[in-house]
Amino acid sequence: MRRILGLTAAWLILAAPIWAALFVRSDAAMVVAGHDAVVQPTFDHHVRLVTGPYLPDFRMPSDSQVGVRITIGKTEARSTDELIQRYALIASHTDVEARAVTREVKRLAIDAAVRAAVLALVPVLVWELLGSRRRTELRRPTRTGLVITLAFVVLAGFSAWQPWRPALPRVDAGDWVSLPDALPGVTVPPDLRKVEVQNEVFTQSTKGLVADLFGYYDRSKAFYKALVAKVPDAARALHPPAPGQTVALLISDRHDNIDMDQVVRAFADQAKATAVIDAGDDTSAGQSWESFSLESLDDSLKGIGNRIAISGNHDHGSFVSGYLAKHGWTHLDHRATEKFGVRFFGVDDPRASGLGAFIPVKGPTFAEETATLADEVCALDAKGERVATVVVHDATMARTALERGCTDLVVAGHVHVQLGPDRVVGENGKAGYTYTNGTTGGAAFAVAAVGKLRREAEFTFVTYQDGRPVGIQPVRVSTHGQFTVDPYIVLNLDEPH
Repeated sequence: MRRILGLTAAWLILAAPIWAALFVRSDAAMVVAGHDAVVQPTFDHHVRLVTGPYLPDFRMPSDSQVGVRITIGKTEARSTDELIQRYALIASHTDVEARAVTREVKRLAIDAAVRAAVLALVPVLVWELLGSRRRTELRRPTRTGLVITLAFVVLAGFSAWQPWRPALPRVDAGDWVSLPDALPGVTVPPDLRKVEVQNEVFTQSTKGLVADLFGYYDRSKAFYKALVAKVPDAARALHPPAPGQTVALLISDRHDNIDMDQVVRAFADQAKATAVIDAGDDTSAGQSWESFSLESLDDSLKGIGNRIAISGNHDHGSFVSGYLAKHGWTHLDHRATEKFGVRFFGVDDPRASGLGAFIPVKGPTFAEETATLADEVCALDAKGERVATVVVHDATMARTALERGCTDLVVAGHVHVQLGPDRVVGENGKAGYTYTNGTTGGAAFAVAAVGKLRREAEFTFVTYQDGRPVGIQPVRVSTHGQFTVDPYIVLNLDEPH
């Protein structure tokens, strides 16, 4: 037992410094604040943002024994103004980025711990395998062994010291100063006053950009904080679910407006929503730099177990759907899935869009997907597996399935305004509804909204009972920060028109 305890203690003593050395020398590539970035852990108790050769570095306390160095790389922003607005948007919810970075640092710590455990085990095993007799023999080194050992130590020391290598001059980056001291005359938001900057020299132009950033930041925080405070009063107009009913939150066209996520979640809690239906266009371009938006969406709706999604034309590609799938969302892609006793079917929008125009892509056309969706949904209906809700980004894609009477409800987004709910009696005599939600992000175009809403925002609550949709209630948010809870609309699926 003493030998085992001694070996274990030796292993721990060796593993700890090896882990620390491996940990601080590790790094991870990820996207931070819309930039390619390299994250490296440190033990300096600070989060340091290395912005490149022409801009000052920033840092703030990490409130932990562990710090992190984030080296910023390229970005896909098309203009300085767009980049400044993006920074303001992300800065209003730094906890979203902080969680992503923290997750990577924890992963690096675990990886380093595994490697350190293995490396520290090697000398312990060698010691044990040699045995006491062989170790006694090795303690009596020969003269030749001593000379070789001494020579090795001297050469190793010189290779580390390298006295023949002259010290090269380096630019003095300057001392760390707080943002208020570095930007006299500029009002720094209270939340950012603990941030420090290295080299406090700012040009007048840079001061103007930073002042714009702070302005966006303040307006965004104030506007959405006031909205959240109004939710309890506005939610009194919500239709309370009856026993046996389930409420699902319908969102679409967020377009990176992460500020609205807190508002939507506050309302969802008041509505007792236990499911989420995402009808697409969470991003503006479907690119990896927009991971902050998906991280915010997932985090804000965490705890709501039933979450399904499809991709819109601005989410084209595998990044958005793949990211959400890894975080537990069910991606509807030409397949039916059952949640809380309700059968859903969904298809991604086959189109890809830039700002204002569709981009040609390979694969099925919109018309082909429309026909395929109708055939698939109607085949399920013919088998007695009727789809209660078809989720698409553009309601036009599911129009044929609805006209054939093969589904109860089609929900969509895309056009940024509310359409419906409209009742449609199919060719087979069965009724269904089509409903298009407005833009949950309040986006006038496919760009991130910063500050106040650019147009009226909307999200909707869909009520289900006995596996079928029975009611819809839209909630709209004006550009002036006022809620309008529309009357609850009963869906009459079985009654004649």
